[in-house]
Amino acid sequence: MPELPEVEVVRRGLQEHVAGRTIAAVELRGTRVARRHLAGPDDLVARVVGSAVTGAHRRGKYLWLALRPPGADRPEDALVVHLGMSGQMLVGPPDSPDQRHLHARLDFADDGPQLRFVDQRTFGGLSLSTLREDGLPEAVGHVAPDPFDPAFDARAVARTIKARSSGIKRVLLDQRVVSGIGNIYADEALWRARTHGERPASALTKPAIERLLGHAREVMDQALKQGGTSFDALYVNVNGASGYFDRSLDAYGREGLPCKRCGAPMAREQFMNRSSHFCPRCQRLR
Repeated sequence: MPELPEVEVVRRGLQEHVAGRTIAAVELRGTRVARRHLAGPDDLVARVVGSAVTGAHRRGKYLWLALRPPGADRPEDALVVHLGMSGQMLVGPPDSPDQRHLHARLDFADDGPQLRFVDQRTFGGLSLSTLREDGLPEAVGHVAPDPFDPAFDARAVARTIKARSSGIKRVLLDQRVVSGIGNIYADEALWRARTHGERPASALTKPAIERLLGHAREVMDQALKQGGTSFDALYVNVNGASGYFDRSLDAYGREGLPCKRCGAPMAREQFMNRSSHFCPRCQRLR
């Protein structure tokens, strides 16, 4: 699943190309794209058509378009975009050829560029959620602030993490504690902090946890400036371009290569149906 930098790149593209426009028509293809919208695809289309997109927003790895229905004076709904493993939001000419895995298209009243949702692995989709008073969709209300959120309190998050006995990497991936950090950037932050991902969170000092959170923010900020991390053609911005931060990674995907800090061969271990990459010398499990 795309992590915070990749989702933020998409959000910025949607803000530039879609915000301020009115949705004139929506086409949904197949049964999976709207499966998270319990009222069904017809209800989603009926409620979205005619709405004005007031902005593109994100919390952690969750993305949504704020919608103002006809006659309303403020946004009331959110079109939540679940990117899943391979979801893409692409902006382009309405007459461009359909992509092979096209699942949804949105046309706008200005007859300008079309917005398409393409998803090769079909884990993603669209759903509609009511906006709360704080601007968050109900469906995203359980997600904690991410390190770039003005509401993020590193000291308070460090206290929460310190109280956990699970391995520190597992806690970093818990979106109810801190959002936006996924497998790639957790490995990168832990490498920078010289900390093994299986070390119990409770064994770290609160200042060390705050420094670790700082490393996570720092590495995600660097990735964002390079368009995110793309290992294949699946993670792209709204114009279809890939990010290139994978060239700057220090830990993730570097199994067997020398550690950039000490020269020891980097290691990889299975972790929660994924992989952890680390330096066995710099990141000893104490």
